[in-house]
Amino acid sequence: MEFWLRTSGTWINVLTVTLGTMLGLSAGRYLPARVQRSIAQGIGLLTLWIGFSMAGSLAQSGTDRVEGVILGLIAIVVGGAIGELVGIEERLIRFGDRLRHWVNESGKFTAGFVTASLLFCVGPMTLIGCLNNGLSGDNTLLVLKASMDGITAIALSSIYGVGVGASILTIAVYQGSISLLAGQLAGLIPDPARDPHILLLTGVGGLMVLGTGINLLELGKVRVASFLPALAIAPVLQQVAAWF
Repeated sequence: MEFWLRTSGTWINVLTVTLGTMLGLSAGRYLPARVQRSIAQGIGLLTLWIGFSMAGSLAQSGTDRVEGVILGLIAIVVGGAIGELVGIEERLIRFGDRLRHWVNESGKFTAGFVTASLLFCVGPMTLIGCLNNGLSGDNTLLVLKASMDGITAIALSSIYGVGVGASILTIAVYQGSISLLAGQLAGLIPDPARDPHILLLTGVGGLMVLGTGINLLELGKVRVASFLPALAIAPVLQQVAAWF
């Protein structure tokens, strides 16, 4: 019961993305290429707006001596360098390719898996929702996120196919882990929405969401997955800066 209480939002999210993918796969068969392209561009534009909104948190995450923008820059640069050295982007793509072979799919499966995994798991609603769910059992924010993800999954799966549905593995592992970890840290983060560590992490995540939007609009190829270590580096940097 305790496990379900602290991870309920994650499993609801898994369900909505699964249902959204199923609906999108059915609808995608009847949509011409130009309509699918417009859908992708619409999601890309909205993703850019979300990214800019999140990145604004950098201005609120600084300390008396160091601006939040500087901390965000250090986190994203160092995180990107680590990500490239470790090869996170390639590892995620290879994992998507293995899933594609396992389910005997072709086409845009891997692109759908990577895009959906990043889009559904990088954002303030994901982090703060998981913290609230894990700390107090409140899944309200994750349920709202799950509804949005389900709708987005309909659109994405009509373009990328079943690979979007495979992102439920990422959602289950990533969100579930954060929620369970938060349960062990109850009391240390009394107000996640205003905590400076979370604000910096949200701002850095916003930069990554911007990269995802650029990729959806095909304006360039941003290796968003390589920046994932920045999410772990950001709160550490904020704490170090607060000591000086």
